[in-house]
Amino acid sequence: MTMNTPMLVTFLVYILGMVTIGLLAYRVTHNFDDYILGGRRLGALVTALSAGASDMSGWLLMGLPGAIFLSGISESWIAIGLTIGAYLNWKLVAGRLRVHTEANNNALTLPDYFTHRFADRSKLLRVISALVILAFFTVYCASGIVAGARLFESTFGISYQNALWAGAAATILYTFIGGFLAVSWADTVQASLMIFALILTPVMVILAVGGIDSSLGVIVAKNPANLDMLKGLNLGAILSLLGWGLGYFGQPHILARFMAADSHHTVRRARRISIIWMILCLAGTIAVGFFGIAYFADNPQQAGRVSQNSERVFIELAMILFSPWMAGILLSVILAAVMSTLSCQLLACSSTITEDLYKAFLRQGASQRELVWVGRLMVLVVALVAIALAANPENRVLGLVSYAWAGFGAAFGPVVLISVMWPRMTCNGALAGMVVGAMTVIIWKHYAWWGLYEIIPGFLFGSIAIVLVSLMGCPPCVSIIQRFEQAEAEFRTL
Repeated sequence: MTMNTPMLVTFLVYILGMVTIGLLAYRVTHNFDDYILGGRRLGALVTALSAGASDMSGWLLMGLPGAIFLSGISESWIAIGLTIGAYLNWKLVAGRLRVHTEANNNALTLPDYFTHRFADRSKLLRVISALVILAFFTVYCASGIVAGARLFESTFGISYQNALWAGAAATILYTFIGGFLAVSWADTVQASLMIFALILTPVMVILAVGGIDSSLGVIVAKNPANLDMLKGLNLGAILSLLGWGLGYFGQPHILARFMAADSHHTVRRARRISIIWMILCLAGTIAVGFFGIAYFADNPQQAGRVSQNSERVFIELAMILFSPWMAGILLSVILAAVMSTLSCQLLACSSTITEDLYKAFLRQGASQRELVWVGRLMVLVVALVAIALAANPENRVLGLVSYAWAGFGAAFGPVVLISVMWPRMTCNGALAGMVVGAMTVIIWKHYAWWGLYEIIPGFLFGSIAIVLVSLMGCPPCVSIIQRFEQAEAEFRTL
């Protein structure tokens, strides 16, 4: 039996499992609310792990370990920023958003929530936010499809074009069939696989080198700066890495998990699970890259492919240290990370097109069955557009991921955060914050002042715009204030 045969079998079993989850979810999907928010009945465990898996894409097992392997522990600042940002998002936004979206006409999407929260009769908020979601998420989906294609291409030696369809097909299928419940249940399985792989792999690497002390000795001997948290970094670089955490407040696919929880009490329990999962996964991925330095320094004859591409460090360690069957399971975790994020993005785009454009402007009286099938059709449409963008792997799609994260974080982050914290916020303030945040990201990205990641000024200026414009205009009407206060009172109930 060749190395690729057991790996191929484990990949196929995994993909079949995801499709089976889609079929199970299909049987309990009865209306559009079920299809795009799971009927708001997710428990604490599924809410927590689904939120985590939808966030952590292939970069968790490829990008971050590769950066640590190349530059040492200084690259872990981004993990610190993400952990802080995720915790604050769970603490400040998650429970409140769950309550406020239900209080505001049972809003199913962010554009729907913005429209009802601020009584926007012009529907300008809905249109602008929907267009922002479609523009950025289509690029996000394309980057996920490229990552999946690269995994299939490098693992099984097939052409990029065939790998493109192979990597995308299963994700499209279970998202199309089962909707939000399929995505959330699959995310729970995928999150479990990810934490298993990221605890087991670094332990095996450390044992292979001879223990932690021996590993640290090899790493220091190779380059003492590998242990320096400030290696090659100035204040601007550290702030930029920490600033990634601001993006959490504005990511629609993550915020949807909060909206789908069965209550805000569930959100509180889910927060603990999610943050523990996240810390363990990030610690594991850092350890893979960090102790991978020691392993390949001790075994230079096996370092050829990692030397050519540092992002292969997890893949190479899995294939070297484990049996072909176990390596297949571990490598399917990369596919899990890619599929979990891609499925959430496809569904977010489908939900926005169906709820915020089709239903809002074309078919206000559409039946639930019609909306579900339009949602399914939109999954296919968005997927085909993303595949077309991903067809050329040299088109810099992957390079736009950080740009899209910043765009969402700056355009939606301040609006979401302040809308659930401050009753005086107005519709014009929300519009100003969204536009100023997005435009700041675009302009700052172009000029790259001080090397500062564009999400930081975008989030700051967007927040300032919201407050100033809201205070300069007329206060919200009494009914909006009362609805906000009622939602806040419900959130504070034990």
